[in-house]
Amino acid sequence: MDKDEVDIENAAERNGAGWERHDDGAESHEDWSPEHIREPLLLSKSRVNNTSQIAIIGANVCPIESLDYEILENDLIKQDWRSRKKVQIFQYIFLKWTLAFLIGLVTGIVALFNNLAVENIAGFKLLLSNNLMLKGKYFQAFAAMAGCNLILAICAGFLCAFVAPAAAGSGIPEVKAYLNGVDAHSILAPSTLFVKIFGSIFGVAAGFVVGKEGPMVHTGACIANLLGQGGSRKYRLTWKWLRLFKNDRDRRDLITCGAAAGVAGAFRAPVGGVLFALEEAASWWRSALLWRTFFTTAVVAVVLRTFIQFCRSGKCGLFGQGGLIMFDVHSNVPDYNTTDLLAIMLLGILGGVLGSLYNYLVDKVLRTYSIINERGPGFKILLVMTISILTSCCLFGLPWLARCRPCPPGFESVCPTEGRSGDFKNFQCPAGQYNDLASLFLNTNDDAIRNLFSSRDESEFLLSTLFLFFAGVYVLGIITYGIAVPSGLFIPVILAGASYGRLVGNFLGSVSNLDAGLFALLGAASFLGGTMRMTVSLCVIMLELTNDLLMLPLMMLVLLISKTVADCFNKGVYDQIVKMKGLPFMEAHAEPYMRHLVAGDVCSGPLITFSGVEKVGNILHALKITGHNGFPVIDEPPFSESPELCGLVLRSHLVVLLNGKNFSKQQGLMGSQILRRFHAFDFAKPGLGKGLKVDDLNITEEEMEMYVDLHPITNTSPYTVVETMSLAKAAILFRELGLRHLCVVPKRIGRPPIVGILTRHDFMPEHILGLYPSINPHGHG
Repeated sequence: MDKDEVDIENAAERNGAGWERHDDGAESHEDWSPEHIREPLLLSKSRVNNTSQIAIIGANVCPIESLDYEILENDLIKQDWRSRKKVQIFQYIFLKWTLAFLIGLVTGIVALFNNLAVENIAGFKLLLSNNLMLKGKYFQAFAAMAGCNLILAICAGFLCAFVAPAAAGSGIPEVKAYLNGVDAHSILAPSTLFVKIFGSIFGVAAGFVVGKEGPMVHTGACIANLLGQGGSRKYRLTWKWLRLFKNDRDRRDLITCGAAAGVAGAFRAPVGGVLFALEEAASWWRSALLWRTFFTTAVVAVVLRTFIQFCRSGKCGLFGQGGLIMFDVHSNVPDYNTTDLLAIMLLGILGGVLGSLYNYLVDKVLRTYSIINERGPGFKILLVMTISILTSCCLFGLPWLARCRPCPPGFESVCPTEGRSGDFKNFQCPAGQYNDLASLFLNTNDDAIRNLFSSRDESEFLLSTLFLFFAGVYVLGIITYGIAVPSGLFIPVILAGASYGRLVGNFLGSVSNLDAGLFALLGAASFLGGTMRMTVSLCVIMLELTNDLLMLPLMMLVLLISKTVADCFNKGVYDQIVKMKGLPFMEAHAEPYMRHLVAGDVCSGPLITFSGVEKVGNILHALKITGHNGFPVIDEPPFSESPELCGLVLRSHLVVLLNGKNFSKQQGLMGSQILRRFHAFDFAKPGLGKGLKVDDLNITEEEMEMYVDLHPITNTSPYTVVETMSLAKAAILFRELGLRHLCVVPKRIGRPPIVGILTRHDFMPEHILGLYPSINPHGHG
């Protein structure tokens, strides 16, 4: 990248976005005296995250914050640009790559730790129950397995209920919303990271039909957020270079890298991780971010490869060949006939229908669970315990419905399975026989997928076995998502899809050129496409998972069909959850009805404005009675010939300026004094620590009557649109630029220089349809 481009694009990012927790300013404003009011007040509608994941598991309602990806331009930042040396620019670039490397390294280590812990804990539990079953102690085996599952489930539920409620669920919808510009309380906090790691380990090891892949994406994002905080005074990590990242733009880039690293760590799919971040997670992309993300996922891949070689020597306990899922599926017959293509098209349609039904049922279950979980932490843990006991009963009870089968010829050495994992679980069968349903249910999820993808024996699983397993996993996956444990959707969906895919493969039998293992793979892809609605990233992830490039055309076909069919019924599962949580997500396209409105139609006037040189008391009063984060600054005579829009000043910048007490008794310009008194870093966005609040200010009665010059901290080039601009065009502009505030200016001369400010909430359907109930939200006319 050109050095001058870096200087221009990135030096301004040092200023920070400037946000504070707020209550959206819904209080009464009757105590304003007439002298304070130059323009009427703008009150945005109160919007709180009352159906968020947080609410799903019963956490307190919290306000929604927007992130600000706009580059601010004010006198302080321009001074910072001019004083910046080339060596500082190189330091900044070097730090960006260093942080990308560290994100990859730490995420890779965490992914390995997760897998080691799950394989060893679950391995011990399965080995214990398997040994008891071999001795004929059936009830003791069930008690041991159910007891271990319940203890692990309670541990995971306790962490989510009491330590970090935001850690429950997948985390992908929250990361997706954050990268869209939405910040909800504690979704990327260190406590959330801690609970996400250990809660995911306990939840997966407890036998729940959940995956650790979704939580790994959230974990990667939390790690990136922690590394990109710009230092910490609390832990004395205040190296001045770290201050460069105290802004939303750089944090967004790092969190995008973290999300990609999470996928790479979960699936050992570095390219799939990059494409996942591009297709599903990120709302804003550029070429420089692409290769930095690719570098991060490459680091993850190297870390995992290094440790896998070490673990294959047997030094990782029960880890062995399990964990760090990689399913070697090799097609012996790469050619396929017309029957195969018709069957694959059927799989695609089936995946679309079942996937959309899955999303519908998950949405209903989440809404039901939110009512239970809102009663308090005790009810959350009680729900977790109930689902845990139900899961244990299904895992241990359903295999009794399957009949014993003789070991296939040539597999006498491994049938029945003696150790923790394997294809031929003995369960209740006599010597020399195995229970094929137990081989799926009484295994870790990774091993169950490995068994379904196996191509060794076409008749390894009966049709009735595959149907029972599909029904069990489908239902358990739906009722498990939404309880107070970190839970991913990838693995339940792959398990269910692989089971009906293998069912179709077994049914076709000799008619098809493809074996049942490849049908299982295509079934998994079809169900993933039907639920998550991703295409390119899922295709590459599945190919990296299975190491079978010959399946690329068939994989593309099945994903395209399943997504197309499912889109006829409802949205993708993550989009549904984002909407259900009440997160104000800006879509890439404008709604059709927005074309019939203009920007001025949804501006919630009246508006609070400040003069370029404003009385301290007025500013303090406005900050106390509103929760707004941006205020227009209007220059009036004698500072200008007529009233004109000087720019926009942020709430957090005003708090810092007032705290510095650079006041004057006369209403005059004091820009030079403020430029000497402050540095651009003083106004940077605070990290995880608490930033300066209005309540922290100690302003005397005398100082309340003094004046302060706002020009040095005013963004003199805010994005503005004319009031007659189509709301659809304004919405696209708002999202593409990653804005927090969009100023609406009048079309005619002689009116006040600003009509209103558009924020994220003003583009939400609830707000627009509340103002104009007669609009048809689905109509194009």
